Amino acid sequence: MIVERIISLGIGYVCGMFVSGYLIGKAKHVDLRKQGSGNIGTTNTLRVLGVGYAVITLLCDVFKSILAAILVWVIFHGRIADVNAQNLLMLYGAAGAVLGHDFPCVMKFKGGKGVATTLGLLLAIFPKAFWLEAVVFIGLVALFRYVSLGSILALLTFLAQVIVFGIVGGFYASNPYYLEMTVIVGCLVALSIFLHRSNVVRLLNGTENKISFHSKKANEGE
Repeated sequence: MIVERIISLGIGYVCGMFVSGYLIGKAKHVDLRKQGSGNIGTTNTLRVLGVGYAVITLLCDVFKSILAAILVWVIFHGRIADVNAQNLLMLYGAAGAVLGHDFPCVMKFKGGKGVATTLGLLLAIFPKAFWLEAVVFIGLVALFRYVSLGSILALLTFLAQVIVFGIVGGFYASNPYYLEMTVIVGCLVALSIFLHRSNVVRLLNGTENKISFHSKKANEGE
C-alpha cells in the first residue's frame, strides 16, 4: 500500500494548506504573520482579532484533518476491504493535513504549530482519547493560563494513551498496522513540540505570555 499511503498523505496535505487563520485575517485586512506572534494559528488569531474569529479559526483547523480522513475513506473504502488498512490510510490523510497546516507551500512553508489540526486527527482516528486530552488542556489552561503548556502536555498525554492502550489492549491495538500508527502519532507530537520550542524556552524562563479572553492579548501558543 505504498502508493495508497502517498496518495492519502497528499490528499491531507492539500486539505491542510487551507490556511484559515491567514484568510480570516486578510478578510479583516490584517496579516497575522505581521501581528502578535506572527503565527497563523488559533492563539494568535485570538490575540489579534478576538475570541469570535479565534473560534472560527480553531474549528476550521480541526476540520481540515477530519475532512482529509473522510476523503481518504471515500476514495479507498471500496477498493480496500481491510478496515485496519482503511484506518491506517485515514491516519495518513489526517497526518498530511497536519503537515499541510504546519508547512503550507502557498505560505512559503510557514504555517501554524499543528495543535488544532492534530486535535482533528484525534477526533477522526482516536475519538476515545479525546476526553482525557480535553481535560488536560482545559484544566492546565484554566489553572495556569498558558496555552502552550496545555497544548504540549495534552499532546504528550495523547501519545501516552496510544502507547499504553497499545500495550494493554484498546483503540486499534489488534490492528496489524498499530505500531506504524503509533510511530506516526509520535512523529506528529514531536513535530508540534519542536514548533513550540520558543514557547518552551519562555515557559522555563518564566516569560511566557498568559492567555486572556477579555482582550486580544494571548500567549504565543498555537
